Amino acid sequence: MDYSKYYKNKGICFVLSGPSGVGKDTVLEYLKSSFSLNKVVTATTRPPREGEIDGVAYDFMTKEDFQQRIKEDYFVEYASYADNFYGTPRKNVEKLINEGKNALLKIEVQGAVNVKKIMPETVLIFLAPPSMEFLEERLRGRGTDSEEDIEKRLKTAKTELEHIKYYDYLIVNEESEKTAEIVKGILTAKTLEINN
Repeated sequence: MDYSKYYKNKGICFVLSGPSGVGKDTVLEYLKSSFSLNKVVTATTRPPREGEIDGVAYDFMTKEDFQQRIKEDYFVEYASYADNFYGTPRKNVEKLINEGKNALLKIEVQGAVNVKKIMPETVLIFLAPPSMEFLEERLRGRGTDSEEDIEKRLKTAKTELEHIKYYDYLIVNEESEKTAEIVKGILTAKTLEINN
């Protein structure tokens, strides 16, 4: 029997943060195969690349529009990177949640803290490396970063680790598949909690 007409499930908004090279994308790939995740469409002021569709890849807007929307509290978080703005429209997050879908934000620590302030039911999960040596090894193993970039990323990682106290959960990511199972357990429990 289908009971869905008697109740309407709410989705959950969750944020995944962690230093560059800690394995966030790998964990999310494992997670996608067994848990329903919906990446929130974010906004940007950078021009569309070939094949990118407005409203699908990003909500593309001018810098003037973006700055006006900042004043209107349109975003749950935003940042400036390489002369462009990037932000998460609150309505895009709320739309998914109200449709009973889980909204995923993979963002840095300052943004995560801001989202939690605006949407207190958001679940913040921080992925940490087993050690800084492990992280350095991972970054070097990728073979995509210069020595200067690696040093910069390691310095940023130390700053990010100081923000762990603002997160609901800390997971040390030694093995991505196992970490994905832990994240899935947290999200399943939180979804049940919100809907009961």
